[in-house]
Amino acid sequence: MSDQVRIAAPRSPLPAHNATVPSPPGAAAQGAAGTARGPGKKRDAFFDNAKYLAIVLVAMGHAWEPLRGDSRAASALYITVYTFHMPAFIVISGYFSRSFDASPGRLKRLITGVAVPYVVFEVAYTFFKRTAGDDPDYPISLLDPWYLTWFLIALFVWRLSTPLWKIVRWPLPLSLAIAVLASVSPDIGDDLDLQRVLQFLPFFVLGLCLKQEHFQLVRRKEARIAAVPVFAAALLFAYWAAPRMNAAWFYRRDSAQELAAPGWSGAVMTLAMFGCSVVLVACFFAWVPGRKLWFTALGAGTLYGYLLHGFLAKGSRFGDWYDADWVHTPWGEVTVTVFAMSVITVLCTPPVQRAFRFVMEPKMEWAFRRSGSSAQGAAAGSGRSPDRS
Repeated sequence: MSDQVRIAAPRSPLPAHNATVPSPPGAAAQGAAGTARGPGKKRDAFFDNAKYLAIVLVAMGHAWEPLRGDSRAASALYITVYTFHMPAFIVISGYFSRSFDASPGRLKRLITGVAVPYVVFEVAYTFFKRTAGDDPDYPISLLDPWYLTWFLIALFVWRLSTPLWKIVRWPLPLSLAIAVLASVSPDIGDDLDLQRVLQFLPFFVLGLCLKQEHFQLVRRKEARIAAVPVFAAALLFAYWAAPRMNAAWFYRRDSAQELAAPGWSGAVMTLAMFGCSVVLVACFFAWVPGRKLWFTALGAGTLYGYLLHGFLAKGSRFGDWYDADWVHTPWGEVTVTVFAMSVITVLCTPPVQRAFRFVMEPKMEWAFRRSGSSAQGAAAGSGRSPDRS
């Protein structure tokens, strides 16, 4: 797809989900159930499948992180997955943000579906770190996202900027320039995790630029076949690079200087990783099934799995679960992987969604004015977005 493509407003309401979220990642929609939205509005199985598979990879990556020190294979898998799993979530989030117009209804859903869960989970994670992490003095700070909550604040900022990307002439090159500048700017600091917000921005803008035919293009049989050697080459390169490369580059939370690298390398790495990520995201989409499967409905609950599994992922570190010798054997690594896949699957199920919907999808009618314009905006944004990842 050309970098010069303009962002066109959708000609009609999105067929599968209305934008308002991942899983991955985003999290701005007001509902997560996989039910129909009314006549003619059905969820797109392809995107729900993509979200579920991506959130499984997120959980697997978190499970592999403590194993990287004594397993080069685990490190190679970790690097490969981290190259594309969050970019895939962000691309989907951008794609389903194309209709965001800052109308009252959509702003309301952005607040209740992204800002409120951010505040709730930032506070919850802080108390979890204080107790389970044995850090009683860890401060509550809504300006310094901890662990997984960075994605929510990033999505909030990205979505608010959507009208801007719709009017500029070259949105993708501009977003890449911003990402490059961020990667060489150590003075940005940690407030709102702006490094990640800016360095991951091009993937969101790419999603805004995409159209349905672009997804159809990578889902052809030829693309599925080509994805096999591409992923194989990526794994081989990752295996070679694992002991030589700082994996923190893939987190995009630091500038080059903060990673003890020369400033110019930030620009090179930003552009190189963007290219690699786009290729692997395309390969990932090529393998995502388009038909309804047993896990398709779980794609509607990926934000639940994303935020809730963080307690278990961090709890495993706080509880020294990885100190057991058997975990670092091949069978132990397989067991950890299967356990992570099972847990994230359970956390995406409808019963979990119902139990935590009051936190993830609060209606909060008491907090907003009732007016004709807001009612129309709410009606326009009544669909549930797939980008609650």
